Amino acid sequence: MKELLRTTDPTIMAFASALLAGEDIECFQIDVNMSVLEGGIGVFPRRLMVREEEYEAALTVITDNGIDTGQ
Repeated sequence: MKELLRTTDPTIMAFASALLAGEDIECFQIDVNMSVLEGGIGVFPRRLMVREEEYEAALTVITDNGIDTGQ
């Protein structure tokens, strides 16, 4: 697995996941349950992971739709 996106904004994470699902690219969110430690204030970023062999295609989908990956 390779990190595609890191953000504290849950709407960006949902949008990115939906875009990837539309292209049949499997993704997995990690650090989702960190809100238990932070008290739900959204300080810790969530990460969106994809398979290494699908990374380039996923990156193209994300950036073509205006999502900044910070990479």
